Amino acid sequence: MIQDLTPKEFKDYLVDDEVTLVDVREQWEFDICQIKGSILMPMGEIAKSYLNLNKDSKIALYCHSGIRSMHVADFLLSKGFQSLANLQGGIDAWAQEIDTTVERY
Repeated sequence: MIQDLTPKEFKDYLVDDEVTLVDVREQWEFDICQIKGSILMPMGEIAKSYLNLNKDSKIALYCHSGIRSMHVADFLLSKGFQSLANLQGGIDAWAQEIDTTVERY
């Protein structure tokens, strides 16, 4: 199941220590800003890099606007992942609603 969460809901979801936070943007985007604790797995490399994720853990995904991360969530669902969360509006919405110190681009 994929939960499409608002920035506030996503923040609450991240309180669980069991969640793996995955940024699916490109390296240059990650270098500009990121959500603390995230690991970078660009969407273009996910077909290989997803093997490093635990299918039984909770995976929280984000990108710039929420579209790429939803595509990755769909991909992971097809590979047997069960607990997936997507950040609606991506890091751009996060920067506006949750953490205004996050640089916008």
